[in-house]
Amino acid sequence: MKRKAGIFLLIALIAALLAGCSRRKDEAPPHKALIFGATYMTRNNPYFNVLGQGIEEVVEANGDILLTRDPLQDQKKQNEQIEELIDEGISMLFLNPVDWEEVRPALLACKKAGVAVINVDTVVKDRDLVISVIETDNYQAGQLCALDMMKRRKSADIVILDNPIQMSITYRAQGFTDAIAGNPNYRVVYRHAAAGEIEVSSKVMEEFLNQNIGFDVVLGGNDPTALGALAALQQARKEDGVLIYGIDGSPDFKAILDMGYVTGTSAQSPKAIGRVAAETAYRYLNGEPVDPYISLSSTLITKDNLAEYEIDGWQ
Repeated sequence: MKRKAGIFLLIALIAALLAGCSRRKDEAPPHKALIFGATYMTRNNPYFNVLGQGIEEVVEANGDILLTRDPLQDQKKQNEQIEELIDEGISMLFLNPVDWEEVRPALLACKKAGVAVINVDTVVKDRDLVISVIETDNYQAGQLCALDMMKRRKSADIVILDNPIQMSITYRAQGFTDAIAGNPNYRVVYRHAAAGEIEVSSKVMEEFLNQNIGFDVVLGGNDPTALGALAALQQARKEDGVLIYGIDGSPDFKAILDMGYVTGTSAQSPKAIGRVAAETAYRYLNGEPVDPYISLSSTLITKDNLAEYEIDGWQ
């Protein structure tokens, strides 16, 4: 009797072990966290912090890791940081280049290492070295500013503060100038690079004001550029009657718009860009087809429709 009981106990133990093995085989293996890299031309502009949050939220929701670098508008430094990220074992890079051409060595390094690149916010020249580009329709953003200006002014002398090494700003300026092309009532009297930053833009505008050239419209390549121009104009007490346009829809610009010191901004949604970029990265890693170019539309915000938007937040 004892022997039979022992046999039954042994059978039960074996059955339990087999059942346990079966369950372990059916269970998904533990998730090994992927490492993603991200680098933005600068973190001095809050826009890129919000864009980064959009990427980070998706990556962390998938149990993965995001390593972020800030090259401070230095392309050589950005290239070095990308090499470091490759050494740290990233599977994918989210890239916002400082210089659309000079980033090429980093793109080639990624290709050699088998690291796929998602290009965000401003396009690189070597599009064949990236999986997908995700950005706002920058050409449309510039057009919207020009069309609004033409509704407000029958003629204008225009200052454009751009940044030729950043194609997002270049396309915005192109959209603006194409909208006024062929109309002699609208003249660009000055155009200069302003690095997309308040401090640089303010200095550029200050130097322009010393030339005593007449103007009544300013297009900033982004909101910080437009606000830098406003600062210089206010310092010189020459802001009255000048229409000032930015592009971003940033909380800072909308607050100044609410006070009546600027005219309008073509809004972007940096968080949406980041989220779409991250979702595109995961589709690619899962072997799914991805669009090589994704463009998000822009909307002009002026005093007339400002109430439809959250002033102290992004769209």
